[in-house]
Amino acid sequence: IFTAQQRELQVNPANEQMLGGGGADGAIHRAAGPDLLQACYKVPEVRPGVRCPTGEARITPGFKLPASHVIHTVGPIYNADSNPQASLRNAYRKSLSVAKENSIQYIAFPAISCGVYGYPFDEAATIAISTVKESSNDFKEVHFVLFSPDIYNVWLNKANEVLKD
Repeated sequence: IFTAQQRELQVNPANEQMLGGGGADGAIHRAAGPDLLQACYKVPEVRPGVRCPTGEARITPGFKLPASHVIHTVGPIYNADSNPQASLRNAYRKSLSVAKENSIQYIAFPAISCGVYGYPFDEAATIAISTVKESSNDFKEVHFVLFSPDIYNVWLNKANEVLKD
């Protein structure tokens, strides 16, 4: 699982509450230990129950993770968001912006919104890879850590398309 790989920053596909959840979010919280949850509680709510609105990002220490920091970003729920493409692009852009502001050079992204949030892999891969490509000169390495061979193959094919120029 991606929580065992060494990197400077792990992006967490969080929910708006930032208090852990299922899938990758839950795995990151479990691997980081209880201090991550306490750090998330300290992030101020922007409205009741919301610490990180969809399309935004917040940073915390990584605690027991091999990553020194975690950027929590909230991707869209595909069938519930009025503009899921813009929201997903913003989740990647804001994560990259927060990383740059904190002088982070090595990043690992999951496939944001592709689990329980139902984002189609093909479309998500295009958005993710093209958005990272826009900021590629700002970082030494950006990795996509993907949860199945199927999604890996989709991402690889999209990377070959998007990065060929």
